Amino acid sequence: MSEIRAAAVQISPVLYSREGTVERVIAKIEQLSRHGVRFAVFPETVIPYYPYFSFVQRPFEMRPQHLKLMEQAVTIPSPEIDAISAAARQAEMVVSIGVTERDGGSLYNTQLLFDADGNLLQRRRKIMPTYHERMIWGQGDGTGLRAVDSAVGRVGQLACWEHYIPLARHALIADGEQIHSAMWPGSFAGERFTRQIEISVRNHALESAAFVVNATAWLDADQQARIMADTGCPVGPISDGCFTAIVNPHGELLGEPLLAGEGEVIADLNLSVIDARKSQMDAAGHYSRPDLLSLLVDRTPQAQVRDRFEGSTKADVEEMDRVAV
Repeated sequence: MSEIRAAAVQISPVLYSREGTVERVIAKIEQLSRHGVRFAVFPETVIPYYPYFSFVQRPFEMRPQHLKLMEQAVTIPSPEIDAISAAARQAEMVVSIGVTERDGGSLYNTQLLFDADGNLLQRRRKIMPTYHERMIWGQGDGTGLRAVDSAVGRVGQLACWEHYIPLARHALIADGEQIHSAMWPGSFAGERFTRQIEISVRNHALESAAFVVNATAWLDADQQARIMADTGCPVGPISDGCFTAIVNPHGELLGEPLLAGEGEVIADLNLSVIDARKSQMDAAGHYSRPDLLSLLVDRTPQAQVRDRFEGSTKADVEEMDRVAV
């Protein structure tokens, strides 16, 4: 498939409601499918909602909001995951979406990638929560620092300030991503953040020679007022900071970006442009110097509990026990 219709989605969550937000996402997937969209990116942790409270409250103040987020966070597997999977399958669409994932008593900023048949291709956790986010989310491991094959091509994913980590981006570039899914919170940190997002995603498109599909969320005036009432924050920290856009491998915007309101940017991605760009500059091939510069990536899953003798034969264990005695 040489050309894919993609959508970067700017959408509002239903505050404090996992089920409500999932319903909105599914409705949007169905709507996009009627426009021939084959690949869609939704914002960072849009399900159930981004933890804006962690940016505007002091740690001892945020406990009620933190517990509410734990209550509404997504578990995997779950009925909500099944519902998104079914929607992707029905629409024959590859869907990249951000969720706050609950695993036991811990929360993670997680990116999910569903293939066009509904299969969950990737479940990656943000490797370094940003600043205030460290009070909320745990750290992911390197298992998700890879691109994966999908019905629309080879897709890599990063969230927010992970784009400020050059080596994390290079791990995906070196893994041959053709389409990069980028997602940020939106309605956050003011107009300067909007410009930073634009610089980040256009730069990654240039360096990777990939298409970048970037999504941010949106809070309307009523949602802002509710967060302000619940946290005591002013409107500034939960305003602006939106840049939903699609960028081609030349670093050029495809269509007008969305800076406010709900909606989507839709564009057709001609994957043959990638080869044309890489024939001039392939950062993971002829335009690299592995003799001088190289990247070591540890993609080992970092489980909390591991069997010391996992992978050993019975004879190996018996010999280790004998030596220990």
